[in-house]
Parts: sequence; C-alpha cells; structure tokens
Amino acid sequence: MTALFSAAPSCCSRLGVAALLVALADFLFYGQPAGITVFLFALVIAAAVVAVHPAAFSDGRVWLKPIALLVALLPLAETVSALSVSTALAALVVFALSLSGRLRHSIARIAGQIALFGLAAPFRFASDFIRWRKTARRFGRRRVRLAAIAVWVMPLTLGAVFLALFGAANPVIDYWLSLIDLLKLLDLIQLARIAFWLFVLAGVWAFLRPRVPRLIRRIPRAAPAASIQAERTVTTIEDMLFGKAAILRALVVFNILFALQTALDATYLWGGVTLPDGLSYAAYAHRGAYPLVVTALLAAGFVLAALRPGSETSADPLIRRLVYAWVAQNIMLVISSILRLDLYIGIYALTYWRVAAFVWMGLVASGLALIIARIALGKSNEWLLSANLLTLSLTLYAGCFINFAALIANYNVDHSFEMTGQGISLDAWYLRSLGPGAFPALDRFLDHQSRTAVANDPVLRELVGLRSSDEGWYRTLQQNWRAWSFRDWRLLRTLDMKGPPVVPDRIEPHMPGH
Repeated sequence: MTALFSAAPSCCSRLGVAALLVALADFLFYGQPAGITVFLFALVIAAAVVAVHPAAFSDGRVWLKPIALLVALLPLAETVSALSVSTALAALVVFALSLSGRLRHSIARIAGQIALFGLAAPFRFASDFIRWRKTARRFGRRRVRLAAIAVWVMPLTLGAVFLALFGAANPVIDYWLSLIDLLKLLDLIQLARIAFWLFVLAGVWAFLRPRVPRLIRRIPRAAPAASIQAERTVTTIEDMLFGKAAILRALVVFNILFALQTALDATYLWGGVTLPDGLSYAAYAHRGAYPLVVTALLAAGFVLAALRPGSETSADPLIRRLVYAWVAQNIMLVISSILRLDLYIGIYALTYWRVAAFVWMGLVASGLALIIARIALGKSNEWLLSANLLTLSLTLYAGCFINFAALIANYNVDHSFEMTGQGISLDAWYLRSLGPGAFPALDRFLDHQSRTAVANDPVLRELVGLRSSDEGWYRTLQQNWRAWSFRDWRLLRTLDMKGPPVVPDRIEPHMPGH
C-alpha cells in the first residue's frame, strides 16, 4: 500500500502534464495548419519528459541527449512531412527511453524497441489506467474515492436549488442565468474534438511513461528421446542440401549466371550495342530495373544463410572468395539497375516513386557492401543489421532536408520536349499536383510557353489561372503563423522576387513588312 501511495503523486503529476499537453495540442493543431507548431510541440514533449524524469540529471552526460534530440528535430523546422514527423517520433522514443534507463545499446535492438513502443503506444494509457484502478481497489482506495465524490453531492445539489431561488427573487441573477444557453454549451462538445483529445492523450502518455512491452518467451522443452533419431535424419538431409559441398557448387553456378547478366548489361547499356529488333532501350531499362534489385536481395539472404558466423562454410577460403566475387557482381547489378532507371527516367520523366527507387537501390548496394565487410571482419549478423539501420537512418534524415517536389519539377521541366526539343511533353498537371514546391519550376515553364506560338492555347490559359489561384491559397495559408516552416519561408521569398506568370491576351501574327 505504501508503494501505491508513493506512486500515486507521480501518476497524478504525469496525468496533469498530459492534460496540459492535450490543451496545448488543441490550441496548436485542431482545425489549424501544421507547420512550425509541430516542431514546438515536439520540444514541449521533450521538456515534459525531462520534467517527469528528474533522476536523469544525475548523469553527467545528460545534456548530450537534448542536443542529439534537437538535431533530430531540425527536419520539422525545415518542413512538416511524413518523413520528418517519423524521424522526430523515433528520436523522441529514443530520448524518452534513454532518460528512463530502458534504452538498449545496440542499434538493432533500439530499432526493435522503437517498433514495439509504436505498437504499444496507443494502448499504454488505457492499460495504465486499468492497472491503477485494479491496484486501488486491491488496497481499498475505491471507498475513499467514492466518499470524496459523495461529499460534494449534497452541497452542489442544494447550491443549485439556492441559485434557482435567487434567480427567481433577483432580476440581475435571473438575467445572468438567462445568458447561459445549455444547447450552445452542448454544441461545444464535438465528438471529433474529443477523439482528437483522446488521440493526443494516448500519444503523449506513452512518452511520459515510456515502456517497451515484454514479449512472451517460450520456455524450450526437452526433446523426447524418440525424436532424436528423426532429428539426426533431418540434420543429415539439411547437410546434404545446404552443406559445404552444395554451397560451393551453388556459388559457382550463381557466379556464372550473374557474369552472363553483367556481360549483357555491359554490352547493351554501357557499350551502346544495337538491341534486337522490336526492343527499345526504354523497354530494356524498365524490364530490368526492379527485378535485378529483387535478385540482389535474394542473393544477400543466401549469403547470410550460407556464411553464418562460425560455420564451416564461413571458414573455407575458396567459398569466401566466391562469395566476394558474387556479392561484387550483385553490386554491379544494382549499379546496372540504377543506370536502367536513369535511362527510363530520361524518356518518361521523374516521379516520386522513381526517386524512391533510386534511394532504395543505393541502400541495397550499400547493404551488399556491408555484407562483404561483415564477412571480411568476422562480425555478427547483429552488427550487419545495426550497420544497415544506421545507413538507413542517416539516409532518411538527409532526405528530410531535400525538397523532392522541387527536384522532380525542375528535372521534368529542364528535360521536357517544350524546353529542349526532345524527349516527351511535360505533364504540367502532374507538376501542379506536387504542391507549392513545384511553383518556381512551373513558372519557368509557363513563362517559356507564353513567349511561343502556343500562348493562346486555352489549356495553357487554364493552367495559368489555376497556378494563380494555387498561389493565392498558399499565401492565405501562410498568413497563419502555425503553418510557418523554413522551407515555406524560402519559397515565399522566391515568389515575392518574381511574380506569377502572365500570358498575353493575344499574340498577333507577324505580318511581312511591319
């Protein structure tokens, strides 16, 4: 019971902090655009986590954690996107677990903790509330709670009666009471808003009481004596299918097949040899870009399974050399996939998915290189997983500062048929769907088109009108301080220096002699 009473103030204080955070979230986000407010709210959550973990200040290096968190939250100041919000959430989870002393040291295990934290976060508040109520009932505090509520029943009831009598006797009080519209008060109770409060409460509570759920571990049972012979038979079959001899032969066959594929790519993609009739470079590039990445991933899985640390195959020098050669060929395949995708984009333009494919292929190539490093250095699979997660984290963090909409729009405009005289026509409607980040590139395209013979095209005029209305909506949105971000601030400066494109009312044809 002493433990309950000592934990109660901590729980109540956390609940009070959570209520304040919910109120702040309502002010910043409900019915409002998202911008710099997301960065500010993340800082407030971090401050609240520090406030409920005062014991963390006993560590001399505690100030390194807020500095690292601030660096991880900087993408939110640049712009609010799914990538920057995900990065911030992961950083807040690591920060909260580190202050509570529950953070693991391995990167791979930290990634697992982040995943488990995210799965359990929506149910943390409900679980803690139910557990606290059960504990309170066990120690007899339910009567105390009910008594505390009961003592207010009589005063509030009689107070309401006296207030009604005073209203009947005093015109001023009656006027004040008439100003209270119960129906309007009920209108303030919005189900959507209450759902928003509960959502925020569940989210912030998970950070105020950071816990990672424990997975149920199965206790291994001793194998029956009758199954020993069958196990030996299975082991023998496994050795035959995936033993040293089988892996050696597989690596020889795989190296030959991959060498053939690499030679074909070197001939047609890099050497410029004419393709067979009926096959274009675009079709050749598109058909091979993604299957080759899948091939590389399957090869990586085979290498990890075949060369387990401490296994007989891992210690064989010939197998190691064949693995090095095969992984190197896989890296060449990924580079070939990147070249294929580049050729395809040069013909069919750039999109979000194709940018993601470039990033994905680069990550696959780096993962294959890390496999070679793991084998050469004799590291464990956990080290390999941690290295890959670190590479992925740094890539995603860097991607938070890249304006992909502007990158795609500028590339498509610069390589369009209208601007260069070759390639395909620009899909201006797709550029418009990219949002405000594509405004400068779209303006360059419209300015160029306004000086050509197609300036009287009704489709172009419609696009110019929509472009102006889009900017008007964007400027109106940016007048709300909550929507501010560093990227939007830079974009507004660019738009202020150069006005929207204007198409002449009519381009008169040039007459000889005039």
